[in-house]
Amino acid sequence: MPDHATSTDPAVQAQLDRLTMLSPGKDVLGLERIATLLARLGNPHHHLPPVFHVSGTNGKGSTCAFLRGAIEAAGLTAHVYSSPHLVRFNERIRVAGRLIADPTLSALLSEVLDHAVGLEASFFEVTTAVAFCAFARTRADACIVEVGLGGRLDATNVLTNPVACGIASLGLDHEAFLLAAEDGVPEMLPLDRIAFEKAGIAKAGAPLVTQKYTTSMANTIAAQGALHKAILHARGESWDAAVYDGRLHYRDAGGEINLPLPRMTGAHQADNAALAVAMLRHQSAIHIPEAALSASTESTRWPARMQLLANGPLTELLPEASNIWLDGGHNPDAGAAIAKILENGPPVHVIIGMLQNKDALGFLTPFAHKIETLAAVPIPGHAHHDPEDLCHLAQSSLHIADARPAHSVSAALQWRAAQKGANNVLICGSLYLAGEVLRLNDQIPD
Repeated sequence: MPDHATSTDPAVQAQLDRLTMLSPGKDVLGLERIATLLARLGNPHHHLPPVFHVSGTNGKGSTCAFLRGAIEAAGLTAHVYSSPHLVRFNERIRVAGRLIADPTLSALLSEVLDHAVGLEASFFEVTTAVAFCAFARTRADACIVEVGLGGRLDATNVLTNPVACGIASLGLDHEAFLLAAEDGVPEMLPLDRIAFEKAGIAKAGAPLVTQKYTTSMANTIAAQGALHKAILHARGESWDAAVYDGRLHYRDAGGEINLPLPRMTGAHQADNAALAVAMLRHQSAIHIPEAALSASTESTRWPARMQLLANGPLTELLPEASNIWLDGGHNPDAGAAIAKILENGPPVHVIIGMLQNKDALGFLTPFAHKIETLAAVPIPGHAHHDPEDLCHLAQSSLHIADARPAHSVSAALQWRAAQKGANNVLICGSLYLAGEVLRLNDQIPD
């Protein structure tokens, strides 16, 4: 089933089954189908509260979480559209602060699928239309929309009037889709092409708020912004941020503010929080006071991003004083971020599962020197790297001597539990695997 979409609600499951039968069953880029579908539904995307649109390779989900945290800390409400979900399909659509209810979700899926007949709309296109219908019919003060794949041709890019667009960290991912030759698109280096695609969300008159990139990538983004007549606010020029003295120091033309560091693990989360702050401070549709920005950086959580698992059925498999960390990162830049987090800590026992189209060697290489043992597992319901192959890769290319396959995360943890003493375990490689781990540990995102 696309994106492992299942539900315990029979009415929702019936519509998800219908979606599976009607959709092409693969990622499809382009705006024609989604535009036609939304037109049939009365163009709900033209009737949304102020929209914050976020693209990027890594960090866009966390940036959206910081945006939501600040907006809600200011006493306002926000719709949020994000992907993929970890455990429940409902996680993708947060309506005025709450996950979409099953009765509403099943009714909207049915309505959208009725209007999608003959279009061969993809799973993501239908989901996007459902979200926009839900958002247009419920009052909120803001709307936060995360790009699904790329930006320029992503289904969310039918949005025409965002109050701010943001681009998070950029790197290589989804290369098969984003680097494909295309008429009218000039040939360019892979990372420049990624920047070109992500910057495609730029809109006339809207702030385009960006992080720091290589000169070539920054120039590509600037060119795209100018082409679309966006107002570019690049980090290091219109705004900047730095971490020192245990605080996040942010500055722009409006002045300087001193914020708490994010509680989410990893130095990269300070960059994501800073991008969210910059997006909020370079728009005028809603007012977010400094106190709300401080509250957001301090309190925002985002599941499966170096998340320490709570007590549950999985953690109970290990000896006392053990820790299990969970991260859904799956590309080389995510591996580099994990390496920075592990840099000054003890070695870890890694449990990894990766989708077949992901670069396992590129992901593992940055922190291979911190891996004491590795267990490779399958990802139920998805095409994945064979665990035996991952173990061979770990042994031959990364010189991890103790690497072995396991048929499940539980089995891998039981193997670790058979060893004496406490364990530091990192489960990583896929958001789909992360969702399965949260489900098994009774930590359902809400």
